[in-house]
Amino acid sequence: MWVVGLTGGIGSGKSTVADSFAAHGVPVIDTDVIARELTGPGGAALEAIRTAFGEAVIQADGTLDRAALRRHVFSDSASRQRLEAILHPLIRQRAEQALVTLTAPYALIVIPLLVETGAYRDVLDRVLVVDCPEDQQIARVMARSGLTRDEVAAILAAQASRAERLAVADDVILNTAPPDALRSEVARLHQTYLALAASPP
Repeated sequence: MWVVGLTGGIGSGKSTVADSFAAHGVPVIDTDVIARELTGPGGAALEAIRTAFGEAVIQADGTLDRAALRRHVFSDSASRQRLEAILHPLIRQRAEQALVTLTAPYALIVIPLLVETGAYRDVLDRVLVVDCPEDQQIARVMARSGLTRDEVAAILAAQASRAERLAVADDVILNTAPPDALRSEVARLHQTYLALAASPP
């Protein structure tokens, strides 16, 4: 299976680009979706998170208090690393299980922390970075999540820089243009990836 890794900073438009590839029939494996399943009610990571971080990150109904956990891990890098050590192996396992079931010419894995973790490079044939200016990222995240500018800035500070992401990119979509331009860029890349996936290694 030929695999494209899609990454980008928070608010860059990864989901929009992934949805556009999915509209072309490309299977999309989203590691954020897997993470939400693992930390959802009855999720495989919930007990390990409770053990590591205590009842302060668990709500009265037994579900994860995502806001409390986010505040905790973004204010302390050791806590963030502890959470990643719980989640990342489980996410990787689920992503690989999903990959082996696919029969399409190629698949897309959405990996927000691809650069930060260095993971998945052994299964990726290509890296696609969705890029946009930091001010735009902050505005988008504030608009959709209700977080303050400082809270979004803390998340950005914990992620790789634009330059670090662009340094690993095989392809870049600059997500500052209108939706039609984004869709035509995805259509162009889709044809490129079909051709690459069909060519001998």
